[in-house]
Amino acid sequence: MTTLTATGADAAASAPVTPAGSSQHARARRSAPSPAWLGLVPFAGYVVLFLAVPTILSIGSGFFTKDGTFTGANLSALADPVVLNTFADSAGLSLLTAVVGAVVGALVCYALLGMDPEGRTRSAVDAAAGVLAQFGGVMLAFAFIATIGIQGVVTVFLKDSLGVDIFANGTWLYELPGLVLPYIYFQIPLMVITFMPALAALKPQWAEANVTLGGTRASFWLRIGIPVLAPSFLASLLLLFANAFSSYATAAALASQGAQIVPLQIRTALTSETLLGRENLAGALALGMIVIVGIVMALYSLVQRRAARWQS
Repeated sequence: MTTLTATGADAAASAPVTPAGSSQHARARRSAPSPAWLGLVPFAGYVVLFLAVPTILSIGSGFFTKDGTFTGANLSALADPVVLNTFADSAGLSLLTAVVGAVVGALVCYALLGMDPEGRTRSAVDAAAGVLAQFGGVMLAFAFIATIGIQGVVTVFLKDSLGVDIFANGTWLYELPGLVLPYIYFQIPLMVITFMPALAALKPQWAEANVTLGGTRASFWLRIGIPVLAPSFLASLLLLFANAFSSYATAAALASQGAQIVPLQIRTALTSETLLGRENLAGALALGMIVIVGIVMALYSLVQRRAARWQS
């Protein structure tokens, strides 16, 4: 007991003496605002100007007339059969291109899995995916018009050399079906970007344990790989759906007439003559889009949190 007491006393005596006010000073320094937060000011300004303000204006304009009078007539337009059909077309187009982009993109990721992450092929595909995922709008529309348009290179070649007229049943490229190919064009690279990290996060130890227990490649994917990757795949699918549902520039450049999808219908409501008291119909349509995309992104967040547990 004496030895222990002495040892404790010696330890206490040898401990560094901290001034009484130093701990309070340290706490004050920790509680003081750090100048590092100033680096977020440009990003916060961007979010406010280009995300928060347009969202508030869209929601607000849906409940008011041009004169500023509160009304529910704009929202009642969301129940119009024409508007509902446009939302259905947008959802169908988004779902189709998201599924095709997710499946093809996942296969590309699987092919890249066996390559050296630092190799030239893998680096080239990663770079191409990053560029092509952002290649849209007027540039992408022009690329398809120049390739498979009425006088496109491929169209003329097929017609003159093989006698095949891809527009024999109408100019589908400039209608709703014509948006499928351009949308898939940027959906596949986006899937590669979002799904490849999840596929690369599969631990080699799982495959080794599967082989040790007498499993096969098929049993690994059926019992381990696919169940683990399912949340990440679903999250990427939801992201692709939201990306296609909110796309505007490519559709506006290709489908110059009509309002086959909701973004084009919003354009029509803003640029064409509307009924008296319904000038803010575009705000109601935008509100409907915000609700749908918000629900999809909330589901994406939930699924992504579940997927993150396996990737950590």
